[in-house]
Amino acid sequence: MFQKIKNYIIEHRAQDLYYLWTLSKELSGAKSVLDVGCGYDSPLAKLRKSFTSEGIDIFRSNIILSRKNHMHDRHKLGDIRKLSQIYKSNSFDAVIALDVIEHVTKKEAIKLIKSCEQIARKKVILVTPNGYYEQGELFHNPYQAHHSGWDKETLRKLGYRVNGLRGFKYLWGKNADIKYKPWLFWGFVTFMSQFLFYYIPALSFDLLATKNIVKSEIRE
Repeated sequence: MFQKIKNYIIEHRAQDLYYLWTLSKELSGAKSVLDVGCGYDSPLAKLRKSFTSEGIDIFRSNIILSRKNHMHDRHKLGDIRKLSQIYKSNSFDAVIALDVIEHVTKKEAIKLIKSCEQIARKKVILVTPNGYYEQGELFHNPYQAHHSGWDKETLRKLGYRVNGLRGFKYLWGKNADIKYKPWLFWGFVTFMSQFLFYYIPALSFDLLATKNIVKSEIRE
């Protein structure tokens, strides 16, 4: 019975309700969203969308599954490390990269972040683990390996407001699962801790980094 409840919670992203609510709030006012490194199961599909979205991913299987499940209005197969060559400046209200920048090197990630800021008209949203989280290839996808780790100070130096997501860092274990048993009890504790650790990003499992884009008007 407990396993069935756990599977239901995971399948329906119930453990991510606060994360999804926060993402929806951050995207308020956006009419178009670019989902960078969208994967095959974008969180955007769980939101009540008031915007159009496009997903881009380098792994063909992700794009095939995402398109099949109608995750986005448009899909593109492409290398996100060359994002500025694929999309024009100011072409989306918001650009998001959720659990993405840790999959490339620090140098590549900073270049990617700058490209996101160039493409976004209003806002860039990043989500990444707090610190380096070791991970190798998953689901026959070599791009799932982690190559960099991030902290709030680094993201703030890049001009981002940083908050915490998914609660207290040390309640999570390998493969991003609850570390302690019974799972339902500690899962509830982890869920409730999100409300506190949103304001204590240094001790949260994930970091939410947001930046409002202000661009100078070009005058003739």
